[in-house]
Amino acid sequence: MTLQGQMLFWSAALVVLIALLWLLSPILLPFVAGFGIAYLLRPVVDWLERMRVNRMIAALLAVTLVVLAFTVIVLAVVPVFASQLTSFIQKVPEYVGKLQVLLNDPQHPWLQKIVGLTGGDNAVGVSDLVKEGTGWITAFLAGLWSGGQSLISLFSLLVVAPVVAFYFLYDWNRMIATMDGWVPVPHRPTVRDLARKVDAAIAGFVRGQTAVCLLLGAFYAIGLSLAGLNFGLLIGLVAGLLTFIPYVGSLTGLVVSTGVAVAQFWPEWVPIATVVGVFFVGQFIEGNILSPKLVGESIGVHPVWLIFALLAFGYLFGFVGLLLGAPLAATAGVLVRFAMHRYRASVLFTGDPPSLPPPDRMIS
Repeated sequence: MTLQGQMLFWSAALVVLIALLWLLSPILLPFVAGFGIAYLLRPVVDWLERMRVNRMIAALLAVTLVVLAFTVIVLAVVPVFASQLTSFIQKVPEYVGKLQVLLNDPQHPWLQKIVGLTGGDNAVGVSDLVKEGTGWITAFLAGLWSGGQSLISLFSLLVVAPVVAFYFLYDWNRMIATMDGWVPVPHRPTVRDLARKVDAAIAGFVRGQTAVCLLLGAFYAIGLSLAGLNFGLLIGLVAGLLTFIPYVGSLTGLVVSTGVAVAQFWPEWVPIATVVGVFFVGQFIEGNILSPKLVGESIGVHPVWLIFALLAFGYLFGFVGLLLGAPLAATAGVLVRFAMHRYRASVLFTGDPPSLPPPDRMIS
């Protein structure tokens, strides 16, 4: 097959794959979640197999422990989380109203300068911002909760996903060997090298960032709760989970918690500063300890492109897209670097003509 034919074939395959993801996205969640669980647990199962444990038993043991841990967390945290989320949605108008009164207070004109609200014909009214912000936040949180209940059902998470994860773990080596057999023999060294790099990038980011999210979520939830912030557990856990998207989790948590703290504690500065300090400490821990140790530079993708990939895939494919965004971004990063390496070594980039064969071979 010519180069043009190969490009046409792989372009068509990519289009078909995207179309299938879009069409099947409503039913893909348990399968994507199961594959993600299997990918996270594969090193554990491999280690147990090296310890002479039958792979089927090792896979069953690993999945069972994860299901039990998830069930305990759901029973312990979800009732409190749901209660706080419902109360927070109801409290949002009250908090925003307090912030509106504070911003309109003529005794504190410096607050209006900080948020950029000044007088004049072209000024945006605080009340308009409050109404729009309140409506958007309330609708978003309510939609997130109701959508989460319908999307992430207990059946898909507690039944289908673990079964899928078990079969992926049990047949992992067989599946890899089968796919390796599909690769044309002349291209196998290149494809295997790319596969190893993709695996390293995805594994480093997904496993490392998952650990960062869990640790930061626990830190934020405990720190905000100890600071006396209303809904500290809810805000901390959400901020930790959103840390999977670089900078979004910490920024969202900082803005929301500061707004709640001002509405709750004003004019006392100490608790407000304590709430802000929790996020600055969390960012220091994440940037200097957790991310360098657990994630490093494994994904090889700029944070801006990673944010774009997560938001774009989330918009196109919903929650499934959020799960697939980071792995696909990591895969694309490896493939783009490989393509750029080939491009820089090509005649198109260097401009050097291909070397001629020796004179004795030119005459034949």
